[in-house]
Amino acid sequence: MSSLLRPFSVCEGPCESCGARRGCASSGSHQQQQQQQPPSPSQLLAATASGLGSLPLHQRSYAARRNLAAAAVGGRKITHPGKAILAGGIAGGIEICITFPTEYVKTQLQLDERANPPRYRGIGDCVKLTVQDHGLRGLYRGLSSLLYGSIPKSAVRFGTFEMLSNPMRDATGRLDNTRSLLCGLGAGIAEAIVVVCPMETLKVKMIHDQCSLRPRYRGFFHGVSEIIREQGVRGTYQGLTATVLKQGTNQAIRFYVMNALRNWYKGDDPRKEMHPIVTAMFGATAGAASVFGNTPLDVVKTRMQGLEAHRYKNTIDCAFQILKHEGPQAFYKGTVPRLGRVCLDVAIVFVIYEEVVKLLNGVWKTQ
Repeated sequence: MSSLLRPFSVCEGPCESCGARRGCASSGSHQQQQQQQPPSPSQLLAATASGLGSLPLHQRSYAARRNLAAAAVGGRKITHPGKAILAGGIAGGIEICITFPTEYVKTQLQLDERANPPRYRGIGDCVKLTVQDHGLRGLYRGLSSLLYGSIPKSAVRFGTFEMLSNPMRDATGRLDNTRSLLCGLGAGIAEAIVVVCPMETLKVKMIHDQCSLRPRYRGFFHGVSEIIREQGVRGTYQGLTATVLKQGTNQAIRFYVMNALRNWYKGDDPRKEMHPIVTAMFGATAGAASVFGNTPLDVVKTRMQGLEAHRYKNTIDCAFQILKHEGPQAFYKGTVPRLGRVCLDVAIVFVIYEEVVKLLNGVWKTQ
């Protein structure tokens, strides 16, 4: 590793003058050195701009390793996937305990269909009726399913993002906006399949069950056992297509906006530190962008995972029936409570994630 971090001198490269200074006797030995020579600084800069494919094969891996090494020294440190998984899990657990009541209200409003007499007149009415019927604890009904899922969800999200993005960073550790969009998309799809779909299905069913006259589920584990007993494991994967679309676009938008704002803030100084307040503001902005970008997908996903999901043939049929019976505005039900929850969610997660990574860098030495 020390050889990767040593500074380059201007005489390194296939030029005759540097060969003379080294005392090269023949052009044959010079050609052999040229074949084994690492890329010069100008070659590395050109390769960074046009991609490593512009370098000869024997220089590509060297350039990639040097990019990572340079990033660790002069720019944003490359985050080890293991640290990303641990930090993401901690951030997800703390965040959901703070923001769950807004998620509860959002889900209730999305399940309150116009085809039936609406039960709630708005956000305040939903909170008021819930507290009247079930007390303050009612606003946390379904928390266990999200808490059990939020820790691995955030772990998978940040771990996948770092694994995908680390090889794509340039020599300063900067990730361009297009690649951050693609890495965010990959992270969202991974978390949707591994964690989010079964977790969200259980959460929606438990919240929906509370609205019925005779609630069936006595708790998280009882609810899980009943759902699996009646519908099998597939019962926890209702709305998978809608969930993949929602989470994929969600994280693509969030990481794109967050990365674009980070690059703008740091400018030409990749080592510039971001204050947690700045990180929170950028995270809230990224969260708001994702809400306005994919709330329609979130509404369809919620309907596909509710207790009345059997009414819909598939995701497209669900969207069509919502449009036919409730109008286009129904696709933005729950936007306001979701906006408050997601902005707070993303801001908290990014701040906690960054701070935990800083702590881990002090006690967990990685290359």
